[in-house]
Amino acid sequence: MTMLQPTPADPIDNLEIGKLIEVDGTHIVAELDPAISDLSRVFAGDSYPIGQFGTIVRVHFGKKIIYALVSRLRMKNEFQAERGAAVNARPDERIVEADLFGEGEWVNDLSAGGWKLEFQRGIATYPLPQQTVYMTPKAELRVLYKQTTGPTIAIGEHVGAGGAPCYAQLNELLGKHTAILGSTGAGKSAAVAALIHSILDFGKATNSVSWNPRVIILDPHDEYCGAFANHSKLCTDDGSLSLPYWLLSFQETLSLVLGKTEFVATSQANIIKGALLRGRRSGAGAIGVDPDMITVDSPVPYDLDEFRQAIDSGKPSAPSSQGPWLSVLEKLDALRADRRLSFLMDAWAPNNLDPLPGVLAKLVGGNAQPRVIDLSGVPNEVAGVCSAVMARTLFSLKVWQTPEERERDPVLLVCEEAHRYVPNRGEAQYETAQEAIRRIAKEGRKYGIGLLLVSQRPSEVEDTVLSQCNSWLVLRITNDSDREHVRSILPDAMAGLTKMLSGLRRREAIFVGQAAVLPSRIMIRELEKGLLPQSRDIEFDKGWINPPLDEPKLSDLGNRWRYQQR
Repeated sequence: MTMLQPTPADPIDNLEIGKLIEVDGTHIVAELDPAISDLSRVFAGDSYPIGQFGTIVRVHFGKKIIYALVSRLRMKNEFQAERGAAVNARPDERIVEADLFGEGEWVNDLSAGGWKLEFQRGIATYPLPQQTVYMTPKAELRVLYKQTTGPTIAIGEHVGAGGAPCYAQLNELLGKHTAILGSTGAGKSAAVAALIHSILDFGKATNSVSWNPRVIILDPHDEYCGAFANHSKLCTDDGSLSLPYWLLSFQETLSLVLGKTEFVATSQANIIKGALLRGRRSGAGAIGVDPDMITVDSPVPYDLDEFRQAIDSGKPSAPSSQGPWLSVLEKLDALRADRRLSFLMDAWAPNNLDPLPGVLAKLVGGNAQPRVIDLSGVPNEVAGVCSAVMARTLFSLKVWQTPEERERDPVLLVCEEAHRYVPNRGEAQYETAQEAIRRIAKEGRKYGIGLLLVSQRPSEVEDTVLSQCNSWLVLRITNDSDREHVRSILPDAMAGLTKMLSGLRRREAIFVGQAAVLPSRIMIRELEKGLLPQSRDIEFDKGWINPPLDEPKLSDLGNRWRYQQR
């Protein structure tokens, strides 16, 4: 008797684990076979641990194979009690819950050299109760994980798939915004660096003749410069970071001059608005720009002395009515006298040279990538304004580009510690930054700006911004409120994955969304020491073998502190 050769579409008896007892939309519940006593199965030389979070199981429906991601494990009596049914299960009866995410069909394509898996995300055919549930063979998983369209970058390996690489779809990842979330120590900064290294290496990996990515990192802790050999850095320490006051919009100028306040008097706003428009018109004439064509938000340089004089000359004669004018003048003088703000308040002297192209070239020009904007030396009281200026300037450049220019010049903005700049608490200090990054989140993809949000406290990031992300790379999260927040923003079918977040290893992550070929549990690629951000924990055992600082070293340290120089 001739035995038929098994095909990839055939059920594999040795990988059978149970039967479906409930199908609720995309959520399925299966009862493990009571005869299962071992913790794993073996097929084709590979070991398969049974019922692990994040593993992919399959159900056969005719020629179709329906795939689901395991999201919950529990005893059957607990399941019955939750449903309000009589609890009559034996103590050893177990339940596996999973979420359906796609379906496929093996097709014998002789012209292509044999069997081919045709897979699609989404569910058109639903399984029925009492159908058999199988673990998915690793050979089939490797085929599934290669089901990509368009350009991809490798960011790690799938857990439990025999070393199958995890690919992210590049245009989905960057063009439709991505969030990287994880607690301190989970490997979040290393994940960001790994992702950016993969982006930078894409040209070499694809033998591209020309590959010029534009990546801008808002780095509040000076972590990322050491991770990229060919980066360019903008920093207050060496004077390379220049955000001149005249680049600020009207609202940003109000935030700078009036400071952190929940209420801005109309009289003060009008004082600044009038002086600002007058100063810009005067500066426009000096650089050959038509003064009648500009607005209070136009990035036209103006003389600070003239700006101050315009405010001073508008004071009423009665001293009792001069309060609003005097408070604005006092704050302006204090800003100009603060040496920490020289990168912001250095005066512009009227001449025939337009400084705008040079300022923009520092922000978006040049070939050294990524561009790391070190905000660690920026005083906290102006950090919100500074991040707002950069984000809003980047967005404005894209708005005023032609469609053809945008297609040739997309930009990725990496917002590290996003909860500082787009908090959900509505802090007045970060109001302008919130508005700028919120606008990029909502409209940036239409103009060629991708947003990579990075945060260790997702519950403190504004919902409006975080919900605009279409892909998520979530590392270990130990805080209950943060895990619940992540669950609320993930697609319904993937929310069950958040139950495993507190148990993930360092560098291990859940990767879901449009950039993920499949919702996956992955191990992010490990970088060599020289490619990692400088965010590793201080090792006390190594530090304490050194002698304490002596007076000369403390004197040197004291001078750096006094002069605000590192």
